Amino acid sequence: MAKTGRDKNTKNKAKHSKLMSQKKNKKKAEETLRKERLKNIIKKKQENSGN
Repeated sequence: MAKTGRDKNTKNKAKHSKLMSQKKNKKKAEETLRKERLKNIIKKKQENSGN
C-alpha cells in the first residue's frame, strides 16, 4: 500500500538546496571582494611607484 500524507523528503531537499545556494553565493561574493581588494592594492602601488 502507498503511504498517505506528505511526500517523502520534499521539505528536506528544498531546505538543503536553499542552504547550498546560500553557501555558493557567499563564497562567490567573498571571491569577488578579494579580487577587488587586490586590484585596489595593485593600483595604489602603481600610483606610488610612478611618483
